[in-house]
Amino acid sequence: MATPRSRPVALIMGPTGAGKTDLALRLAARLPVDIVSVDSAMVYRGMDIGTGKPSRAVLAQFPHGLVDILDPVESYSAGQFVRDARAAIDESHAKGRLPLLVGGTMLYFRALRRGLADLPAADVGVRADIDRDAVSRGWPALHADLAAVDPIAAARINAGDGQRIQRALEVYRLSGQTLTELHAATAVPDASLKFAAYAWVPGDRQRLYAAIAGRFAAMMAGGLLEEVAVLHRRDDLHPRLPAIRSVGYRQLWEHLDGSVSYEQAIHNAIVATRHLARRQLVWLRAENNIDWFDALDSRASDSIETAVASLCDATKNV
Repeated sequence: MATPRSRPVALIMGPTGAGKTDLALRLAARLPVDIVSVDSAMVYRGMDIGTGKPSRAVLAQFPHGLVDILDPVESYSAGQFVRDARAAIDESHAKGRLPLLVGGTMLYFRALRRGLADLPAADVGVRADIDRDAVSRGWPALHADLAAVDPIAAARINAGDGQRIQRALEVYRLSGQTLTELHAATAVPDASLKFAAYAWVPGDRQRLYAAIAGRFAAMMAGGLLEEVAVLHRRDDLHPRLPAIRSVGYRQLWEHLDGSVSYEQAIHNAIVATRHLARRQLVWLRAENNIDWFDALDSRASDSIETAVASLCDATKNV
């Protein structure tokens, strides 16, 4: 049997505020690439300003895969991302173009490159039952329930992290197997895909933090509070949903609920975004086979363009 020909895929990974989208757009203006978003919040319609989505005009000129594919009431998982991303990659290769996956949701990148356990899809009814149980007993009690059936997963999850506790219990109730058991049977990644991963990270951490603060100020000036208010007025949305838990949205939602002041919400959002950037960097450092580029180095963009151009040439032979 013939060995399948390698199919190149470019990955641009980095923390929030690093300028990944601007880099991708520069590459798309010069090279035959198809941009695919790797962002767990950009999948949601109506969440534009706070997720840093390109403008409608830019998206019309440079379409992005996996943007605006869900309503905020819906959930999205790493497994769904892998399926959607593979479909987008196949479509791009069929056109003789290079898939360029760009974003900061590191779990999605890892799932695509390493494979992912076959977990059951989210179930609204099961989640509602778990939520009701949490209201009456509290998340620490449900964490204890999880520890009784899956002590390994429970050890990795904080007793107050309702979202992760809920998912772990949901998986167990739906499948009869624990997260630990399912992760041990991780699906094999697509062997035909050859990933070239580039980390786009500012070398000066303080300048990254300054960029994060400036970026959030620009979002607020651009109407982020009004965007969150539109979502807040919907009867079917609540702060436990993954979409509303996104950085920036969650903090402004708390302000609209009346639990924190406007100034405190902005401060909390900037701090949460900085924490997100740190977590993204921790994930990146744990990955292998990545070429690192300093986003503050004026030569870095040209270097990545040269590397991506060579992948575009290789795509012609797929």
